[in-house]
Amino acid sequence: MHPHLWYPFSQAKLSPEPLKAKRGEGIWIELEDGRRLMDCISSWWVNLHGHCHPKISEAIYKQSQQLEHIIFAGFTHDPAEKLAEALVEKLPENLTRVFYSDDGSTAVEVALKMAYQYWHNRDQTRTNFIAFEGAYHGDTFGAMSVGARSIFSQVYVDLLFDVKYVPFPATYQGDPDVQEQEERTLWQLEKILSVDPNGCAGIIIEPLVQGAGGMRMCRPLFLQKIVQLAKAHDTLLIFDEVMTGFGRTGDWFAALRAQVSPDIICLSKGITGGFLPLAVTVCTEQIYEAFYSDDPLKTLFHGHSYTANPLGCAAGLASLELLTENEATFKSMEMIHQRCYEHYLDHERISHWRLTGSIAAMNVKTPEASGYLNQVGLEIRKRSLEQGLLLRPLGNVLYVMPPYCTTEDELIRIYQGINQILREIVAS
Repeated sequence: MHPHLWYPFSQAKLSPEPLKAKRGEGIWIELEDGRRLMDCISSWWVNLHGHCHPKISEAIYKQSQQLEHIIFAGFTHDPAEKLAEALVEKLPENLTRVFYSDDGSTAVEVALKMAYQYWHNRDQTRTNFIAFEGAYHGDTFGAMSVGARSIFSQVYVDLLFDVKYVPFPATYQGDPDVQEQEERTLWQLEKILSVDPNGCAGIIIEPLVQGAGGMRMCRPLFLQKIVQLAKAHDTLLIFDEVMTGFGRTGDWFAALRAQVSPDIICLSKGITGGFLPLAVTVCTEQIYEAFYSDDPLKTLFHGHSYTANPLGCAAGLASLELLTENEATFKSMEMIHQRCYEHYLDHERISHWRLTGSIAAMNVKTPEASGYLNQVGLEIRKRSLEQGLLLRPLGNVLYVMPPYCTTEDELIRIYQGINQILREIVAS
């Protein structure tokens, strides 16, 4: 371990020495020792178009020669304005106001503050949020509060605000119980909203796919019913699309795939194509108008030093252009994943196959209980390097989420490597 670095999500005393990356191109990462790895997880889900895409590199370079940064309070600039316009054009039509921040956690923090203060500015006291079991929304305190109480947050539990939770109806291909699960969740949600009709400031959900919670997936129909309930009870609905945004679910946004629209949406990760930290929280005009006032106390008092950084916005614009040019690619990945599952995996070693857009996941069968601390994940990570693959399972949940530049032959190679890893684990 480097003597001056503290790595994320890592117990330094137990972790293997980190691999030293030297360069990247497309799906490939080259290590200092000369080995090459296929980035099967888009480097924590941020890389959309492959490493070092020249279009985004050039956009950042050109912008750096003109304006590298400027305070965004009292100033504006073309990259921020153009990116906001481009995002609004792609988002559900009611989402029109873009607030910039730095990463997924802060995008969620902004959303929570927007929702809470929206009611306050309208002289209504609404202090409760409803979230979903298994959720992960980030590592800042508000984001942890609306996430599941898990190993990620258990040490800080006394510092988190209370949230009401309902089950997430996670499903998979061939699931016979999905409708019953959905009905149970909707009943519980209806009950919470009915008991305290004026208490809920908002409902927050990772639409279609819960990421760090285990790549747990729900049906679009369930989201449609959640939207109906939120509207019926006049509460705000927040979509955390930090991971699912920008084509990951097979459409531009999970909201569009489910043919619904939230009141607030949180976006980050893929927004710059994996080049720079940037995030946005986008809301409806109705929410914005609750802050637009002669009263200075109705201001949304939130901001970051690097809010709307011009380099990040330039990268975001270039990434959106690439997504538009290659829309057919990210919309076709689900079909290719399914073919690979059917032809290249031994189904005896896995269960709960699920698939949404470019995100494929499965449970590896083990004697241990499923969960983030299941040790098979560490074994898979180690053996994946021998196969030239970068995989980072969530315990026994093995997922594949490659960049959109990944060819069908490369995806086949990934699945063949996974199958070999699973055979070796069973044999050992």
